[in-house]
Order: sequence, then structure tokens, then C-alpha cells
Amino acid sequence: MNLNKSLSFITFVALISAASFVGRLAFQGIPNVQPLTDVIMMSVLFVSFPFGSLVAIISLFISNIYLGMGIWTIAQLLSYLTLCGLIHLCHKPLLRSSKLIRALFAGFLGYLYGLIISLVQAPFFGIQVFWPYYLQGLPFDTLHAIGNLLFYLILEPVMLPIFIKIQQKLDNKTLDK
Repeated sequence: MNLNKSLSFITFVALISAASFVGRLAFQGIPNVQPLTDVIMMSVLFVSFPFGSLVAIISLFISNIYLGMGIWTIAQLLSYLTLCGLIHLCHKPLLRSSKLIRALFAGFLGYLYGLIISLVQAPFFGIQVFWPYYLQGLPFDTLHAIGNLLFYLILEPVMLPIFIKIQQKLDNKTLDK
């Protein structure tokens, strides 16, 4: 990777992460409703797995520095990186699908995120209380899923042209402009 491409990559990761942070702050009053998961999904889907993973890591750390860090930060990190991996594995069928299918997949990611974060935190709270802990979180996972679905439908038309330009720049198609 040449220097210009590396600088472009870092700059784009920082800008998309900053946008994710602002989106997370804007909706912090509504539990589990935020555009972060959607921005991460679009970053992996329309740019690349490394790009989306870095957006996830940086967005998460920036917002947790501001909103508060704790043991849950590790669980959030593992959950989002797992989602990035799943999105990457499914990216070809998702790219061929309609926007509605991608939005439904984003909704599914809200539930999957809740399951993964509960599994990662289970050893800290005791494995015997996993099911009560997970079941009590389902209403919040539902908020996350509904928020993801709606945010995806709203954000894709706005973000897709941005991600296409980022991908073109990173592919050196328009690096000199």
C-alpha cells in the first residue's frame, strides 16, 4: 500500500468513525437505538472488511471514552468484530439483494449483537444466569433491531455514494483527484 493510499485509508476510517460517534451520541437517550451497526455494516459491505473493522473499533472506543468504559467494552468489541466477519462472509449475496433485504439483515444483526454480547458477558455474571440475563435483554435487542432496520433504509441512499467514492479512492481509480 503506497503512502497516499495509506493516508487516504486512515483519513476515511477517521471520518466515518467520527460520523458514527456523532450518530451514537445523537441517539444516546434511546436505549440501543443508534446508527453505529448500520454504518459498520455498510463499511464492510461497500468498502472492505479491514475498513469496517477499524471503523467499528475506533467508533466504539471514541464513544466509550465519552460515554463510559467498562468490562462491556470488551464484549461490544468482540460482538462488533463478529458482526463484521459475518457481514464479510455474506457480502456477495447481500450486494446482489435488494435494499429491503439488506435492511432486514441489519435488523437481524441487532438481535445477533445482543446474543453475542450476552454470551461474552456470561462468564462475568455466571453462566447459570445466562438465560435470564439474555431474555431480559430481548426488548432492548428488539429496539436495536428496529433501529437498525429503519436507520439502514434512511442511511443507505445517503451513505452509499460516499462509500463508493471511498472505495474508488482506495482502489487508486481517483487517487490523484
